[in-house]
Amino acid sequence: MSTPAAGPRVSVALCTHDGAPFIGVQLHSILTQSRPPDEVVISDDDSRDGTEAVIRTALESFWRDNPDATVEVLLLRNSPALGVVKNFEATISACTGDLIVLSDQDDVWRPDRIERALAEFAADPKLLLVNSDAELVDEHAVRLGSTLFRALEVSAKELRDIREDRAYEQLLKRNIVTGATAMFRRELLSAALPFPYPWVHDEWLAIIAAAIGRVRCIEDQLIEYRQHSTNVIGARRPTLLDKISRLRYSRAQRNERLLKQAESLVERLSSIPELPRPLLELALLKRDHEAMRSSLPASRVQRLRSVLAAVRSGSYRRFSRGRRDVLRDLIQPA
Repeated sequence: MSTPAAGPRVSVALCTHDGAPFIGVQLHSILTQSRPPDEVVISDDDSRDGTEAVIRTALESFWRDNPDATVEVLLLRNSPALGVVKNFEATISACTGDLIVLSDQDDVWRPDRIERALAEFAADPKLLLVNSDAELVDEHAVRLGSTLFRALEVSAKELRDIREDRAYEQLLKRNIVTGATAMFRRELLSAALPFPYPWVHDEWLAIIAAAIGRVRCIEDQLIEYRQHSTNVIGARRPTLLDKISRLRYSRAQRNERLLKQAESLVERLSSIPELPRPLLELALLKRDHEAMRSSLPASRVQRLRSVLAAVRSGSYRRFSRGRRDVLRDLIQPA
């Protein structure tokens, strides 16, 4: 195993909570990268299953086998637990690197994950965030025969939009960036912190990065993304029955969350003086679109006029998932 090379300092922000079954393997995959990190900040969220003991054992084993390794490790503890988003916010804030890599506790990194992402940043000084696809595996690391992008139904057009510097417009429709695959420049944090409710940390970092810089996507699978019964946020491609069953769910909670997200995005972007006006105007239109959706009446018949007007204006195509969300808004109960 090599020591970190000259160049940008790389930090890993690793959050744990009752991760004893998997954290040892994940730590090994991080520490033995082809380009090792300079720093690993681990923040444990009040684990009760011996996670910290497993971490210490894994670190002792690594340093015993690699006495010349220069990686710095900082172990933080939260009690009571902060929750996923606030734990990541605290962990990221404690990182000192020029580039910060996000890590879940239960995945496995391919040996060149850091190296591949670093190459993207070296090629583009304006790049703020890069993510990748992932191989889906089960709790025993057995491949499930699918990838993260397939599970999320990421389309060729969505990937093309990101390649052609239309990530901001794409991410206004929906998030396709999973934090476990992301690396970003530290300078992003000046605009992104603190993370506002109800955004999840990865989708917030992605949309802010797209607004003030560039986002890129590596379409190869750079991690094994473990799926198991205790995933906080997992990835499973919805079946036709799943999609149909969602039409029976109440629309109120989802639409309220989307509106609050749009409002907080407008608020944050409004505080960035150098932001180009057209980008803020798009966020304002997104907020108006979600406000319309959130205020649709309980009666399906009475919704029709507003929904069709938004279809004609192109709002569903520009700011949500097109026909899929038109159908949701026409059919889902209030």
